Amino acid sequence: MRKKESSIEMANVMEKTLSQAIAERRATPSFDDSHVPDDDLKKILEAGLQAPSGYNMQPWRFVVVRSEEQKRRLRAASFNQAKVEEAAAMIVACGDADGWRNGDIEEMLRLGREGGMPENYAEQAKINIPNYLSNHPNFPMWLNRHVMIAFTHMMLMAEVLGYDTAPMEGFEEERVREVLKLPLSYHVVALLGIGHLKGSDKFYGGRFSMARTVFAEEYGKPLKI
Repeated sequence: MRKKESSIEMANVMEKTLSQAIAERRATPSFDDSHVPDDDLKKILEAGLQAPSGYNMQPWRFVVVRSEEQKRRLRAASFNQAKVEEAAAMIVACGDADGWRNGDIEEMLRLGREGGMPENYAEQAKINIPNYLSNHPNFPMWLNRHVMIAFTHMMLMAEVLGYDTAPMEGFEEERVREVLKLPLSYHVVALLGIGHLKGSDKFYGGRFSMARTVFAEEYGKPLKI
């Protein structure tokens, strides 16, 4: 069990290493009422925005919920889970299915050119990206896959900064959409609660070994490292 520190103590704690954050992270069952400063919240969000994505299309959109009234509404749309209301901040991670049709390609190319993207690559991208996405055999999966990469970046940054997190998939999408007034093109992928642990931490459930889950070159051959 991790030692629970006060907000004042947390302000003086060095950032965790990424290895520590990964090893110590648990899905927090309950949060106290401590605050997440704006500077830390900005770092967490910016970590998500730095995530990689196919063609650098960055299809994620995040809604940050911090007001008590809005958290109560979001809790009601999330099977009445108390930690939604307890968390200092709830980040609702969404994927915009129409972003590539509504200016994202142009913005991606503008940024790419600023970073040295060759013009012939940019011209090809204008053709290839719409062709690829409009004909994708499972576009919702493509969307969710990229949003979850960004989601994981944010979760681990929060842990590095000393916060506790609760990744959540227990919600009613249409009710969340209504609470947040989301466009129809937005798909709600997951919720991330951020704050500080209240009470006992969740037990460690263990992780499957590499011998069970990792193979070398082809299925069934053990990786020897």
